[in-house]
Amino acid sequence: MIHPNEIRKKAERKYETPYLQSVVNDLPFTEIVIIGNKKTSDNFTDFDKEISKLIDNSKEKKGYGYSVKWQTVKKKNLGTQDIPVEISFQSEYDFLKYLNKEKEVSEFHKNRDLILSNFPELKDWICKNPLKIIKHHPKWNDIMLVCNYFKTTPKPNMYIRELPIWVHTKFVEENKGIIRELLDILIQEHVQHDEKDFEKRFNLKYVEPTVRFRILDKKISKDYFSGIDDLSITVSQFEELNLPIKRVLVVENKTNLLTVTENLALSLTLPEMEATIVIFGSGYKVEILKNVTWFNQIELLYWGDIDAQGFEILSQFRGHFLHVESIFMDKETYEAFESDVVDGTEKENSAPNLTPEEHELYADLKENNKRLEQEKISYEYVGKFFEKKFATSKKSITFAP
Repeated sequence: MIHPNEIRKKAERKYETPYLQSVVNDLPFTEIVIIGNKKTSDNFTDFDKEISKLIDNSKEKKGYGYSVKWQTVKKKNLGTQDIPVEISFQSEYDFLKYLNKEKEVSEFHKNRDLILSNFPELKDWICKNPLKIIKHHPKWNDIMLVCNYFKTTPKPNMYIRELPIWVHTKFVEENKGIIRELLDILIQEHVQHDEKDFEKRFNLKYVEPTVRFRILDKKISKDYFSGIDDLSITVSQFEELNLPIKRVLVVENKTNLLTVTENLALSLTLPEMEATIVIFGSGYKVEILKNVTWFNQIELLYWGDIDAQGFEILSQFRGHFLHVESIFMDKETYEAFESDVVDGTEKENSAPNLTPEEHELYADLKENNKRLEQEKISYEYVGKFFEKKFATSKKSITFAP
């Protein structure tokens, strides 16, 4: 027999669909029916308790809520009994009072009317997302101000906090998700659909990310930057950089960007290298380098942690530059410093752009959840690698299936 708790769960599932959707479409309330479970206990005492609970929580006792439709049947161990076969909410009042949603629905009506009076074209969106209308109460007046501004000025070319909208300065930033959904509909012909970033997507100014890099060739730092070898510039400036560079090394952590020799046990030193710079990739933020076209004409090296995330970042980077070569991310290095291996951070991502050797190590690291941080690799090991590398030709790269 259906239990009152089960009735409540089923009623709550019918709140969004069909009830709220019918409100959006101005349809009259129709009876909401929940099919009862005809299976009952064969024990009379248990059967009586089940019936009592059902009746005590019904409209018959409370004056509102669900009504019960009964059917008289003859049961082997119980004799002739009335069994519930259908539970129904026969009026809107019964349904909303039962769910304690009267005030919420009253607010929903007001917000629906407000939105549709401004933008009738959002009706389909409201119908599909009625719970979002409720979730963002009481923000809808301000959301409408933002939408109306973008409707009349679809390409503001201003910073978010400069927008002349009568909402508090952080409102747009704090509500980007819901505003984005609406603007994608309202000004779709002006949206930069390939951009995920809110500011870029909706033609706003934004604080451009910076690229931090270190010049490992003293001649270049002297000739172009008055001897300064550690710089941070905007991505757009970096994309236009015009230096006699033949090699770029991207490292994942700041430690490996810096040249520190006082304590080799705690930090690493990258050797001086002709026509070479090293970039702080900062993990997945390496994505900001995707439009640096001059990378295609130089040797490009990537050095990340030996863990699943390190290889996933490598794969992401190689998705933009196929010729990226990984360094210190091989089984030989892993085994050489196995005493420094620690537990990794589990994630369920993929890494399609790896060589067979990289893919084999990646799969092993993922399965065993292990990692070796790049800072643990000694200066002597790094130095020997570069000495050997500069004495040999660059290898070709093929990807694992």
